[in-house]
Amino acid sequence: MPAEHSAGTPGRARRSPSIRGGAPAVLSVPAIIAIVFLVLPLLGLLVRAPWSSLPRLLSDPLVFEALKLSLLSAVLATALSLVFGVPLAWVLARAEFPGKTLLRALVTVPLVLPPVVGGVALLLAFGRRGVVGRYLDAWFGYTIPFTTTAVVLAETFVAMPFLIITVEGAFRAADRRFEEASASLGAGRWTTFRRVTLPLVAPSVLAGAVLCWARALGEFGATITFAGNFPGTTQTMPLAVYLALESDPDAAIALSLVLLAVSVVILAALRDRVVRTGTGV
Repeated sequence: MPAEHSAGTPGRARRSPSIRGGAPAVLSVPAIIAIVFLVLPLLGLLVRAPWSSLPRLLSDPLVFEALKLSLLSAVLATALSLVFGVPLAWVLARAEFPGKTLLRALVTVPLVLPPVVGGVALLLAFGRRGVVGRYLDAWFGYTIPFTTTAVVLAETFVAMPFLIITVEGAFRAADRRFEEASASLGAGRWTTFRRVTLPLVAPSVLAGAVLCWARALGEFGATITFAGNFPGTTQTMPLAVYLALESDPDAAIALSLVLLAVSVVILAALRDRVVRTGTGV
């Protein structure tokens, strides 16, 4: 019988052990529990949905107004977060200055701050007697609380940190050799940022924007505290669900289904695009 080739003999490469088998039980069991815990409430919503009366419940003009306001305010909050959050993320990732650690902690506080407390803080800052709001009222006769602007600001306050954290990590991980090459070719700092740095972190910016939008769409506590719950003006879908739950549970379930469907469709579509560009949500 011919001798078997040894590991170092050319002609037959030794097969490396495969790691593509099933996950070990120590990981599979907690993963399954997590799936059940996260998916079961959604299944409960679908099972208890009043499907026969759904068209009637959703034909209410207030539902359309709440959905339109939710989508519009979430988009505006995301746009504000991109305009101001991306530069702040760059500062936190690249600049060095005293108090940087404290600043990073302060701008991410809304992640852990109870939303109602955030709404109170916004009132104290932009309310009629607030730190900034008093001057807006005295100089321009303009008050922010309990307006659509207040909805956008409340959502921006709680959602922007999600974008900042995501993009700051991308700026830290970006290969600076490309930026150095751009600078060596005579490009200015703004040109390098716009044409080199930003494209490098674009997938993470998109991922952060998705997280920001999703958080803004579901915002409740800061919105009801700072903007109130006025149909057609400040009543977003989460507020409409809360109001309907007190008087008509079927309507609350129907509104929840609409919000769930919109969220799943948007997040799934954007996630596929993010994955294709090299990252995930």
